[in-house]
Amino acid sequence: MVASTTVTKKTLLIGKGLPPFEFIKPEDVVPAMTELLTELEQELINLETTVKPTWNDLVEPLQKLEDRLTWSWGIIGHLMGVKNSPELRKAYNEVQPKVVEFTNKLNQSQPLYQAFKNLNNSDSWENLDSGQKRIVESAIRNAELSGVGLEGEKRERFNAIQLELAELSTKFSNNVIDATKAFSLTLTKKEEVDGLPPSLLSLAAQAARDDGAENATPENGPWRITLDYPSFVPFMQHNKKRELREKLYKAFISRASGEELNNYPLIERILELRQQKTEILGFNSYAELSLASKMAPGVEAVEKLLEELRSVSYDAAVKDLEELKAYAGSKNAPEGNDFKHWDTSFWSERLREEKFSFTAEELRPYFPLPQVLDGLFSLVKRIFGINITAVDGEAPIWHEDVRYFQVSDENKTPIAYFYLDAYSRPAEKRGGAWMGDCINRAKIVENGKTTVRLPVAYLQCNQTPPVDGKPSLMTFGEVETLFHEFGHGLQHMLTKVDYAGAAGINNIEWDAVELPSQFMENWCYDRSTLFGMAKHYETGETLPEHYYQKLLAARNYMSGTAMLRQLHFAVLDIELHHRYQPGGEETVVDVRKRVAQTTTVLQPLPEDSFLCAFGHIFSGGYAAGYYSYKWAEVLSADAFAAFEEAGLENEQAIANCGKQFRDTVLALGGSLHPMEVFKTFRGREPNTEPLLRHSGLVAAA
Repeated sequence: MVASTTVTKKTLLIGKGLPPFEFIKPEDVVPAMTELLTELEQELINLETTVKPTWNDLVEPLQKLEDRLTWSWGIIGHLMGVKNSPELRKAYNEVQPKVVEFTNKLNQSQPLYQAFKNLNNSDSWENLDSGQKRIVESAIRNAELSGVGLEGEKRERFNAIQLELAELSTKFSNNVIDATKAFSLTLTKKEEVDGLPPSLLSLAAQAARDDGAENATPENGPWRITLDYPSFVPFMQHNKKRELREKLYKAFISRASGEELNNYPLIERILELRQQKTEILGFNSYAELSLASKMAPGVEAVEKLLEELRSVSYDAAVKDLEELKAYAGSKNAPEGNDFKHWDTSFWSERLREEKFSFTAEELRPYFPLPQVLDGLFSLVKRIFGINITAVDGEAPIWHEDVRYFQVSDENKTPIAYFYLDAYSRPAEKRGGAWMGDCINRAKIVENGKTTVRLPVAYLQCNQTPPVDGKPSLMTFGEVETLFHEFGHGLQHMLTKVDYAGAAGINNIEWDAVELPSQFMENWCYDRSTLFGMAKHYETGETLPEHYYQKLLAARNYMSGTAMLRQLHFAVLDIELHHRYQPGGEETVVDVRKRVAQTTTVLQPLPEDSFLCAFGHIFSGGYAAGYYSYKWAEVLSADAFAAFEEAGLENEQAIANCGKQFRDTVLALGGSLHPMEVFKTFRGREPNTEPLLRHSGLVAAA
C-alpha cells in the first residue's frame, strides 16, 4: 500500500510530458505538492545566489523552475474543473496557500528582479529578439505589480491579501458548482413538458434515471430539469408553462445567494481586498491596476469603447423588447401586457420561428458532433494548411468520453496535440466552455541536445451528451462555442515562438486574447464551411439551402439585446473595480441597479443575484477585464473582414490571407505587442465598423 502511494505521488512530480491521469488520486495531491514546493524553494535560493543578468543564467533556469510548478499544479487545477470531488477540493484547499506563498516569494525575489532590470539595461539587451525582450519587460512589470518593491508590514499585508483572494476565488467557484447542482425540477405530467423538444425530453429522462428513477423515458417521464445549460436554456426557450419557467428562472438567477451557499459576503471581501491591494501598490483603483498589463491604454479608453457600442445597441434592444411584447400580444398571451424576464427566451424563440420559419431544434440533427468536427478540421486545413487526425488511445485521459487529436503541418509533421472534453457532466465539471494549456511550446535543451516541446491544449465544452443511442446533436450555438474554443486552441498550438514565456497565449495582453476565438465563430456562417459539416446524422442529407438562408437572416436577430447584455456585464465590472467603495453607502446590488438603468431594458428583479454567479470576475481572470470580449471582438471582426475583402469564395485568396493570419496572430504569441501583431496582419490599426456591421447595427458601406 505504501509503495503504491509513493508511485502515485511521484506521478505528480514527473514535471514533463502528458499527465498520467489514471494514476493521479486526490490523496496524492498534498504529499506530492509539499515535496515539490520544498524542492522548488531550494532551487529558488540556489538561483538567487548564482544568478547573472543574462538570458542563459536568468531566464532559462527560471523558466525550468516555473515549468515544474506549472505542470504539477496545472494538472490539479485542470482536474478541479473537470473531475471535481469533495476529496480533491479538500486537498486543493490544503495546498493552495502553500502554492500562493511560494508564488509570492518567486514574484517578489529582489535578486531576480534586479537581474531582470540589469539585463534590461545591459549591453547585451540589443542582442535579444523581440520575444525575449517582451518576456524580460513583462517579468519586471509583473514583479512590480506583485509587490517586489514592498517591505516590512506592507509586504506581509500584500501577501496575506494574495493568499485570502486565492482562497475566496476557489470558494466562490465551488459555491456556484454546488448551487447549480443542488436545484432540480422533477416533472411528472405531460402538460408540464408541453413544448419541450425531443432532445431535452431525452436529456431530462436520462437525468431522472441518474437520480434513481430507473423507468424514466422521454415519452412518459419523469423528467428532471436542472440549472445546467443544456437543460436550462432549451427549457426556458420552449416550455409553455409560464409558472414553471418563472420557477426555473428565479432558481437560476439566485444561485449561490442563499443561506448555505451565499457568495455576497465573498464578493464584498474580494472587492475590499482588491481595493487594499490597489492602495498598497499605489494605484487609484483596481481597474487601473488591472489595465496596467493590458492592451487598452486606460479606463477612459475602455469606457469610451463601451459607450460607443452601448449608444448604438441600446435603442436596438428597446425595439427588440417592444417587438416581443407586441408579438406575445398578437397571440392573445398575457405576456403582451405583463412581460417578465422568464418570457424573453420563450417569446424570442417563438418570434424567431415565425420570422425565419425554423427552430433551433430543427437544426440539431444536422450538427452531430463527429460531423461538426470534420467540418471544423476541413476549414482549418483550407485556411491554415494544417491536418488534424484522431489519435485516441495514445494519451492518458480523465474520462472515457475525452478524445485526443494530433495537429500536423503541410508536410504531415506533428506540431501540436489537443484533448477534447465535449459533454456536460454537472456532477463534477464546471459549466461553460474554455481552453486550457496542458503543455506549452518551448525549445528544451537536455544533455546538450535541443528539442522543441510540442504544445498540447485542453478544449472543454458543455454540450448535450449522446442520449438514447443518438450522437451528441448540437445546437448552432454549441457549434459556435466549439469553434470559439478551437480558436483559442489554435493560438496555443500554432505558435512559432520557442520561449515558453511568450509562446501561444502566454504574455499576450488579456484584452487581445479573445481575437482568434471570436474570429473563428465567423466561419460558422461561411457557406462552404457550413455545408461541409451540416449533414443529417441519420440520412447524411446536407442542410437544405433554405435553412442556410434563414440562419444568415437570423444571425443578427435581437443582436442589440445580445450586445447590450455583454455591455451590462462589462460596464458593471469596470464600475465595481473603478468607482465602487467597499463598505460605503452604496452596496454591490445598488451598483448593479444603477448600471442597469442604461445597460438593460428589462430592469433586474429584486431577487436577481447574478453577481453571485459572475465567476468571470470573482473566480476567473476577468476582474476589471470583462470588457476584453468587446475589445477583442473589434479586432476579430476587423480580422475576418480581411478575408471578406479577399473573397470568401476565392480559395487561393483565402489560403493567402489564412497564411498571413497564421504567421502573425496565431504564430507570434506574446512575442510582440498585440497592436503590432494586428497591424502586421491588417496593415493598419483596427476600427469598430466591421463589428457593428457584422452585428447588423450599422448598414454595410
